[in-house]
Amino acid sequence: MYANGAFKNPFADFDFSKFAGEFKFPMVNVETIVEATRKNFAALTTANTTAVESMKAIAQRQGDMVRAAMEDFSKHGSDVLGAATVEEKAAKQIDFAKKSYEAAVANTKELADLYSKGHAEAFAALSHRVSELTEEVKAAIAKK
Repeated sequence: MYANGAFKNPFADFDFSKFAGEFKFPMVNVETIVEATRKNFAALTTANTTAVESMKAIAQRQGDMVRAAMEDFSKHGSDVLGAATVEEKAAKQIDFAKKSYEAAVANTKELADLYSKGHAEAFAALSHRVSELTEEVKAAIAKK
């Protein structure tokens, strides 16, 4: 290492190009990689767009549901105050509770369906691309 007191790099005389040339690396088709990456990005963009649109639709629908519930609650308050007897008030409150419960169940089911549909559409875009990519890789391997 230290010949005549000076440092000598042990790799100074090593020919890396000759060493690397002995390995047979497969040729990489850059255009194929760029095209596959473009398709992957397009699939991700489609999935993300689908997910965002689904979330927007769900948020809009939830807002509509809350607005309708508040309108029903306000109308119910007027109906109860307008009732002549205690029995009539109790009947209106029981009826309102029943309708509110049924609406909540229906709204929950509708939102669950919207979530499922949005997720299924986004997943379908990704699954389709994975299938394409698998076939592309198989075809590339078959060519060699």
